[in-house]
Amino acid sequence: MKVSFHGHAVVKIESQGKTILIDPFITGNDLTDLKAEDQKPDVIIVTHGHGDHLGDTIELAKRNDSLVIANFELATYLGWQGVNAHGMSIGGGYDFDFGRVKLTQAFHGTGLETENQEIIYLGMPAGVLITLEGKTIYHAGDTGLFSDMKLIGDRHPIDLAFLPIGDNFTMGPDDAAYAAELLGAKKVVPIHFNTFPPIRQDPHKFISMLETGIGQVLEAGESIEL
Repeated sequence: MKVSFHGHAVVKIESQGKTILIDPFITGNDLTDLKAEDQKPDVIIVTHGHGDHLGDTIELAKRNDSLVIANFELATYLGWQGVNAHGMSIGGGYDFDFGRVKLTQAFHGTGLETENQEIIYLGMPAGVLITLEGKTIYHAGDTGLFSDMKLIGDRHPIDLAFLPIGDNFTMGPDDAAYAAELLGAKKVVPIHFNTFPPIRQDPHKFISMLETGIGQVLEAGESIEL
């Protein structure tokens, strides 16, 4: 299984002939190496409805007949846009043909800004646990630190965790380092940093806060084999 990072919070998982994209913010993302027109995901998972996570989901899903997995409200909205969407809620899991997906809590906001200066509420933000090929990947989405991360790690041994470190909108490096400790993940990769001025961070400094050998900085396009 190949797991790659593509700038901001974009993660791609390639497993058993399936391609899964998480939070495909490609168009308008200066840090990504991807081109939206080249992507052919079988599955798209969206942690919440902000534009820098929902991103190119609708266009990609329609073009590729992708299955989109998201919280119930966001999935309902996407269904109204003609997307094949599967809605879930916090704490719920589901066995798909490619593996199991479970949504966890994430402490953040959510909503889609319209051209009419309105915000469409799109349900609770989430983190996501993906279990496939006997491995579990945790994408925390956008979140602050919360103590139940220890519970998540105790209940679901995590092989690879993607944690936001940007501060301002999410955890900063100090809190993310403590989150890594609570989760007990075997490998931790920082995400959600340097895309915008308020979230400028040094990911290598974050790695230095972790137990030796656990942290790894991935440049856009780099991957980990699980």
